[in-house]
Amino acid sequence: MEPAVSNKCLKTSEAEEEQLNCGLLHCAHLVLPWLTSLELATISLSCKSLNATSKSITLRRTLDASRSLEKIPIPFHNSIDDRLYAFFIYTPTVIISNQHFQRQCWGSISDPQSVHDESESINLVDNWVDGVFGCDCENCGDFELQCPCLSFDGLEDVASECGPRCSCGLECENRLTQRGISVRLKILRDEKKGWGLYADELIQEGAFICEYAGELLTTEEARRRQKIYDARAKGGRFASSLLVVREHLPSGNACLRMNIDATWIGNVARFINHSCDGGNLVTRLVRGTGVMLPRLCFYASQSISKEEELTFSYGDIRLKHEGLKCFCGSSCCLGTLPSENT
Repeated sequence: MEPAVSNKCLKTSEAEEEQLNCGLLHCAHLVLPWLTSLELATISLSCKSLNATSKSITLRRTLDASRSLEKIPIPFHNSIDDRLYAFFIYTPTVIISNQHFQRQCWGSISDPQSVHDESESINLVDNWVDGVFGCDCENCGDFELQCPCLSFDGLEDVASECGPRCSCGLECENRLTQRGISVRLKILRDEKKGWGLYADELIQEGAFICEYAGELLTTEEARRRQKIYDARAKGGRFASSLLVVREHLPSGNACLRMNIDATWIGNVARFINHSCDGGNLVTRLVRGTGVMLPRLCFYASQSISKEEELTFSYGDIRLKHEGLKCFCGSSCCLGTLPSENT
């Protein structure tokens, strides 16, 4: 026979468990914001108090996908299924791939309130097209009407801005894309396309939307990841956000290649869906003086109404005819999303 467990042992065990729970509850608001969506859902089943804290964190996550790293909150809205938000690590700009960067606080009760004074908004519409300003930086000199940093230098779809070698600050008119997102956006769930990025205000033609942010990979690493993503995509429920950008240099004999992966670490650009008709966004490489690599930025190619989805063309090449289905809904839809060898 097994020895009977004494009441004293039971009471001690219960007391220790209660003490452990009290300790966990006491620091829950510090620990839970660091959890993934799956981990948060699991721990919410532990007790009523943790369930309430988890719900509070989930609500805060739905209010701002940018984790307060952008000037304007970008909320999630979903009336299709039970997915309240998409979990990923947010970065406002491209970063070097770092395997150790696996956690980021999101949904903390100490997060800044998602309230922004309308008077703080800066009207920068059309500056990239015809709003040319002089600035006081080292490379530009003292120009009243023309700033050399805005010159495209003869390269198609390439613009340039002030950078580290310039003495001006972020308030300089020629640092438009470096000040983050300044138009109101939101992320909506679609029954067929999944998450998509939408305008939450009227956006004028030529307005800067955002850059394509994520992990900067070597070509070898990009190809390794793409094989993994392709295998996962065969089930039809996974789509990667690995983008390959090629810039043909002035000599014409060389091509600069950048591999930006926003699948796990990125910004709201990862939610911009494809449209076979070209969409309402145009991309442009933006170079900063003194910066080796350009940044891929999105601008409105036309006026975009509130509630309208933001889309662009992923490309024209379709090597995989059995690839992911396209649900863009345009009159010229080809049925499958663009694909090419990474």
